[in-house]
Amino acid sequence: MVVKSAPKLTVYFSLSKQDIQQQNIQDRLVKQREVIKCRLKKLNGKQNEIKTKSSVMRENIMKKYKEMQRVLEEDCRITLSLLEMEETATVQAMDRLINENCVLLKHIEFQLNEELMDNGKEPGEKTYIMLTQTFILDAINRIAATDPGLVKLDEAKAEQILGLANNLLRFIRSQTPTVKRLLKSFKTCSLHPLHPLIISSAGDCATYSDVWQDVPEHEGCFDTTLNVLSVQSWNSGHHYWEVDVGEIYWELGLTYPSIPRKGQKEDCWLGRHSESWCLEYFDGDYTAWHGGTPHPLPISADFRRIGILYSFSGGLVTFVGVDNTTPLYSFCAGTFTDPLHLALCPGHDLQGTNSKPIRICQS
Repeated sequence: MVVKSAPKLTVYFSLSKQDIQQQNIQDRLVKQREVIKCRLKKLNGKQNEIKTKSSVMRENIMKKYKEMQRVLEEDCRITLSLLEMEETATVQAMDRLINENCVLLKHIEFQLNEELMDNGKEPGEKTYIMLTQTFILDAINRIAATDPGLVKLDEAKAEQILGLANNLLRFIRSQTPTVKRLLKSFKTCSLHPLHPLIISSAGDCATYSDVWQDVPEHEGCFDTTLNVLSVQSWNSGHHYWEVDVGEIYWELGLTYPSIPRKGQKEDCWLGRHSESWCLEYFDGDYTAWHGGTPHPLPISADFRRIGILYSFSGGLVTFVGVDNTTPLYSFCAGTFTDPLHLALCPGHDLQGTNSKPIRICQS
């Protein structure tokens, strides 16, 4: 007698629409976690690459300076100081991107833990799913904004310095300091009267006055802030300006044309937002500003002329004390998104103690 086995039954469990959506969200979060881990790896790799390249630049330049050491010790210090400062600015920019990704990774880990804790419970409201989907879209955008390719060293300028060092072997005394030779190919520009300051007929000088100037009103005017912008803007190449500054208070830097211009809020001030980069001097203290973050500078010298070096391709803004060619501070923007204008603020008269105008020097 043959005994037949009972037929096997397959039980299918149907998932609710809510369960499917939650599973999709979890899958996407897992994917984003892996993307961020990969991005962090690339950012760390790019940071090491930047450090290595910067080290190689300094070593190549140092080889030439060793041949001219007796005459060029001071010039060597200035050149390496400039490169190191720009490296610091670039590495700090990479640190910010890494920190942003670390914070985002923690948020995603938190979301994943929330999803795991909710398994087996009653389905949540659709609002939670919509919020999580919004978070994922925001995460995608934030990851895109931290591409390591946006931050780079200005290698072209380093090659220029190295080439100049080779030439200095033949006419060393007439070519120093090297950085100043590079910067001296500076640009001139004219100022646009966007605020009732007194602008010289040549368009190169701005002076504060208690007397309101007859300036046509238009949308581009600063109605209360004492800023004045260059008529020209630049979106390529390397540019350098020298500015004779005031006595007690002044600000100068570069700005996108989108800088806020109305009202008394700090958003209209140079460096207090993401649209501009600024060096400020007030009563003996120097401060570099960008994004509303102050960077106090440990400088005791009283500079009468400030240089501004702008590298569009390198994403760098560098301030130099021209009196003795001292690098003061470098900002690394990574990649500039729009043309930049030269921006100056001569400050108030301060009861006659700050009456000196601010002037763009001629080449």
